[in-house]
Amino acid sequence: MTEIGSVDEVPVIDVRALVDASSGAAARRAVAERLGAACRENGFFYVVGHGVDEALQTRLEALSRHFFALPVEEKMAIRMALGGPAWRGYFPVGGELTSGRPDRKEGLYLGTELGSDHPLVRAGTPLHGPNLFPSEPSGLREAVLEYLAALTRLGHSLMGGIALSLGLAEEYFATGTMAEPLVLFRIFNYPPGPGTAGDGQPAWGVGEHTDYGVLTILKQDEAGGLQVKSRLGGEVRWVDAPPIPGSFVCNIGDMLDRMTRGVYRSTPHRVLNRSGRDRLSLPFFFDPGWTAEVRPIEAPALRGVATAEDSSERWDGQSVHAFRGTYGDYLLGKVGKVFPDLRSEVLSNSES
Repeated sequence: MTEIGSVDEVPVIDVRALVDASSGAAARRAVAERLGAACRENGFFYVVGHGVDEALQTRLEALSRHFFALPVEEKMAIRMALGGPAWRGYFPVGGELTSGRPDRKEGLYLGTELGSDHPLVRAGTPLHGPNLFPSEPSGLREAVLEYLAALTRLGHSLMGGIALSLGLAEEYFATGTMAEPLVLFRIFNYPPGPGTAGDGQPAWGVGEHTDYGVLTILKQDEAGGLQVKSRLGGEVRWVDAPPIPGSFVCNIGDMLDRMTRGVYRSTPHRVLNRSGRDRLSLPFFFDPGWTAEVRPIEAPALRGVATAEDSSERWDGQSVHAFRGTYGDYLLGKVGKVFPDLRSEVLSNSES
């Protein structure tokens, strides 16, 4: 395996000034500058001082472990095929693909809780609707919804800092492409297992990929296993991004890459669980609205910048800058490859 570099290559940023409404403009701009540097140089960064209740995080983690410890037949009672076009529910180990290879993880797909009377739900819009919550453990539903609300607030705060880093008004994203964000949340369990798969390749919990949207906010447990592709100093190599107490790991996705013409780059990452025990991971995806048109933005920090053509360097050989359309178009094309059977069984019916 490629030699793994130092965690020092992923910066730690105290974002207290962004989440505290009483902070002064100078303090907010100072944090924004650090965020901008991280987006340009790393695409990944840790955030501390985020204000998300530690007791809530601990409770959600304990409830998640309880759920994954249940017999598989109980977990399958809320399998994703029952979620319809909302694409919510449980999938077992090997049920999700990355680059055509089964991931060594199981998971629970969740998102903004929408009732049957919501216009997007009535229209059968994919990835919108009610969540499928298990009957056991009790309290998981309440913890998830409280966590989603807290992370949504944090997401808006961080995007405010990113807007400032580009020379834009702090509310630029909150009143534009992120005014009605698509919020998706995953709870993943990576079981322990062999270091290699049957073909001799590493048994990746999830293989190399970039995230699709704008911003991912990840809570990971102490098992570690997250690796980030670094380009610092012109040298391409993988670096570990282990858990830091009290922090979230954040990374930018393909749509922010596109909006900034490649100046803020979505960075490939992967997971290999080498801890010898289960690894819990809770990624929160804070993305453009379903119908938002995603196009390059005009920002002072981007004046004179030509769009980067980087398909030859990307993990999938595809250029995000060639895309034209709404975020919903982009996302549906991507997730259909992750769950091809589910797309053919569920989404094709909703599209017909």
